[in-house]
Amino acid sequence: MAFYESVFIARQDISSTQVDTLTDAFAEILNQNGGKLAKKEYWGLKNLTYRIKKNRKGHYVMLSIDAPAAAVTEMERNMRLNEDVLRYLTIRVEGLDAGPSIMMQSKGERGDRGDRPRRWGDREDGPRRDRDDGFRRPRREGPAPEAEGAGT
Repeated sequence: MAFYESVFIARQDISSTQVDTLTDAFAEILNQNGGKLAKKEYWGLKNLTYRIKKNRKGHYVMLSIDAPAAAVTEMERNMRLNEDVLRYLTIRVEGLDAGPSIMMQSKGERGDRGDRPRRWGDREDGPRRDRDDGFRRPRREGPAPEAEGAGT
């Protein structure tokens, strides 16, 4: 059997207990088709970046799945038919993580972001480029070109 991670977003109108019921229904579909739900995480009610089906918020849930492809396909079909599910995404992964996902870790557990480049990349606080460092075409000497049709 293959390993999958699936995230779905449920409507903001339903309660968290209804989201749990929905998750249990998807787990039952997996069990009936020879798979199992290894882990489920409720990420909470979060703001959406843009409106989806007139919703500005959604309940986020991540599922870690150990199931054959047919079971995952059937679960996705039920997600598509369910009106409470706004969006879903399922990906195949090499293995399932035993610990909490990045979304569930507190900021202290995530670790340091490391040394990041400065805002302006590799240049220090100097100018963008040296004005004397390369060839420049000489400016044209002479009168400015006249606009066409101005002398009639």
